[in-house]
Amino acid sequence: MKKLTKTYRKTATIEAEQFDGSAEMINSYQIDYDRAYSLPFRIETPAGWVGMKVDDWIITDDNGKYWAIDDDMYKRTYAYASLFVRK
Repeated sequence: MKKLTKTYRKTATIEAEQFDGSAEMINSYQIDYDRAYSLPFRIETPAGWVGMKVDDWIITDDNGKYWAIDDDMYKRTYAYASLFVRK
């Protein structure tokens, strides 16, 4: 008997901001900077400290926790919400 596979799409809305390396964003998201790492900026996430670089995205989840995602992955994964919001 053939197993039926189903495809699902996430429907959660997120808040995201592209990291620009500014002091304002570093302070707002409590980002660490350490030149010793290959990705010198680090942000605390539920999974621990994650390295990031300028142009990566900071996602805020429903619980107010931050996640870092690189620009390429962000563009492949998310679409601007106004494309889907009905008025």
